[in-house]
This record gives sequence, structure tokens and C-alpha cells, in this order.
Amino acid sequence: MANEQNLKPFKKGYDVRRNYDGAPRKVISHLSEVGYTNREIVDTMMAIVALTQSELQEIIDNESNTALERTVAKAVLKGLEKGSLYNLETLITRSIGKPKETQEISQDSRIEVVFVNGKTIL
Repeated sequence: MANEQNLKPFKKGYDVRRNYDGAPRKVISHLSEVGYTNREIVDTMMAIVALTQSELQEIIDNESNTALERTVAKAVLKGLEKGSLYNLETLITRSIGKPKETQEISQDSRIEVVFVNGKTIL
């Protein structure tokens, strides 16, 4: 109850302590205003992954393409040139999601307990 003494009610009308604009919007909502929804981003990434090397280069060279398209095309092309699957794996993992990984742990060895002078030694 001692804490309630310090509470100050909001003033009617305008009060500087209130955030009238609300929380800042997330990046994905900014993109949807421009024209990309979350699903469209995933579709774009997956479509670019399926293109040929010359088609990727055309996307990179065309400045009228979006930053998303050009960036993903550059990443795929760079991975292709290096012979690395890292960029493709990253794009696919971010688009589709990582498959569940399972591990099996088993212990086949014996545990021996030895008592010496009233102390336990494993």
C-alpha cells in the first residue's frame, strides 16, 4: 500500500507521460506497407534459390529490383561461385525452418563404486 501513495493518475486531455502513438511498428509491418508480406518474403527467397546463374546475375544488375531480391540473389550467386552450400542452407532454413533434430544418448559402461576408509570413490 505504501507504493500506491506514489501513483499519479493521468490528467484528462493531454498528458506527457502517455504514449499516444503506441509501440513502434515492427520491421515486417513496414515491409508490408511497401508491398511485402511475410509470406511474400519467403516466396521471393525460395523463387530466387531456384534460378540459374545468368538469371541471378540479371536480378543483381537490374537496379529496379528490390533490395531483398538483389541481396538474396547476390548471396546465392556468391555461394555458387565459392561452391558453398552455407548461403543456400541459411536461406532455406530461414524460409522453411530447420527440421527437428533428435539425439539418442545411451551409456553402456559400468559405474564402479569403491568404499575406502568410509569414503566413496567413483
